[in-house]
Amino acid sequence: MKLDEFFRCVGGGYGEAKARFQNDERIVRFLNMFPGDDSMQNLTNAMNTGDTTTAFRAVHTLKGVALNLGLGSLAHASSQMTEALRAVRIRCLKAYSHSMWRCRRSTLPCAARSSSSKSN
Repeated sequence: MKLDEFFRCVGGGYGEAKARFQNDERIVRFLNMFPGDDSMQNLTNAMNTGDTTTAFRAVHTLKGVALNLGLGSLAHASSQMTEALRAVRIRCLKAYSHSMWRCRRSTLPCAARSSSSKSN
């Protein structure tokens, strides 16, 4: 999969990522690091234990990672959950959490396909 196709797949912006990372090889290198990021698991663990402070920190980190990588759908879902946690709107959190997991799951296969085709 070409990188521009990948970014369309994940609701992101290839142009923004290209401007930030300067070339396709760097984009792919950083995208390949994403599956190892533990923010989503930290968020899930915190949500399961009711630790809203840790959940906020984890989702805020995930939002930053998603924004920096140009993962638009995940960044949007993370932003919604960040604001819900900021206001401690507990009833909204479960829906946002499901939305974020869906976005993350759809990002990973696209990232794997894009690493095999580095050029635009």
